Amino acid sequence: MINPNSSKEVTRSMEGCLRIFDGNGHRIRCVELEDAPPGIETDDHVSEVIPLLLDAVSTARADAIVISCFSDPGIDRIRAATNLPVAGIAEAAYLAALGLGKRFGIVSLGPSSIVRHRRYLETLKLERRLAGDRALGMAIVDLVASNVVERVARIGAALRDEDGADVVILGCAGLGSYRAALQAELGLPVIDPVQAGVALACTHAELGYAGKGR
Repeated sequence: MINPNSSKEVTRSMEGCLRIFDGNGHRIRCVELEDAPPGIETDDHVSEVIPLLLDAVSTARADAIVISCFSDPGIDRIRAATNLPVAGIAEAAYLAALGLGKRFGIVSLGPSSIVRHRRYLETLKLERRLAGDRALGMAIVDLVASNVVERVARIGAALRDEDGADVVILGCAGLGSYRAALQAELGLPVIDPVQAGVALACTHAELGYAGKGR
């Protein structure tokens, strides 16, 4: 699992959310990109990390790769550059949501994230299943340094009650620690994209799926 930002705190948070996979026969290694920005929050950040991800994937020793940023930066280029299966956590979360409800809502970091998510959903032809996308109004650096469970719960409730979502997706790799509390509060399925990405990658590895690239 590659965290495309340089935040070790985000990587440690992801590791905590992935303990649920302990003992399932897979060894999950989480790494961050040291030369990347501390958070992927703009289109420029997305463009900046794609070459770094391509370099990291080219030397990866793994059966499958997960790109752990909810923008799925460079996912098509990365898949074309490796014969390993590559999962993006946003696409994996959307696929999981499609099997759990009719319309999903997204808890995002900021307004620019909402625009990026919509663009990607349109590329995937999934925009009609989107109930709503609401922002916390925070940067990733602020997120990992604070407890925002109440704010996340308020946004989740608005997605459910005002937008009609019957599944909620946490639209950031650093939000997974709130999944259990939010699901209990909302009474709806809540998806941590990091867990969804790893679950998909484990399935791909177990079934021996090949990647699209060379």
